[in-house]
Amino acid sequence: MNEDPLKETTGAGVVLASASAARRDLLAGAGIAFTVDPALVDEAAVKDAMAAEGASAEDAAIALAHMKAQRISRRHAGVLVIGADQILDLEGTWFDKPADMNHARESLLALRGRAHNLATAACICRDGERIWHHVETPKLTMRDFSDGFLDNYLEDAGEGILSSVGAYRLEGNGVQLFARIEGSHFTILGLPLLALLDVLRANGVVSA
Repeated sequence: MNEDPLKETTGAGVVLASASAARRDLLAGAGIAFTVDPALVDEAAVKDAMAAEGASAEDAAIALAHMKAQRISRRHAGVLVIGADQILDLEGTWFDKPADMNHARESLLALRGRAHNLATAACICRDGERIWHHVETPKLTMRDFSDGFLDNYLEDAGEGILSSVGAYRLEGNGVQLFARIEGSHFTILGLPLLALLDVLRANGVVSA
């Protein structure tokens, strides 16, 4: 884990530079007042370039979270902007969000019976300057589920799983795919929330 030294800031307000419903739900559930301004970033190009350079999934997730937060923070003066990213790493192979249900099936078949890591990064920028970043990497092991279970899961879960890099949502019946989960539930859903709350408290966004 790499973190920038914490810098105090005084301005009020928080912006989430993400369109993720799961991240919005996490912040709202924690009682954080925020607005949403999603960043448009060519994630595939960034990941391809960093993978070619031999970067880790953690480094790539941090770079993308920083890029999103920095871009949005330049149009919200004095406001803390949260960027986030998540990369699923299966023994060196990085997964993207499935394009359709056939790709979702292929992803789940590749993950079946194996352990993968979920590099989850968050970054806070203010006025274009990074003031904090953090990454956590939960490890998730899928059980060797049957083809019949997979058919039923895909039918029940529907296209909502296409918004998940691993084609699963632990807040729903996706939890049945797993034999073992190591790491924070919040982090797996999309944000290293406890670490993020620490920095928001330090910056006066929420009460200490």
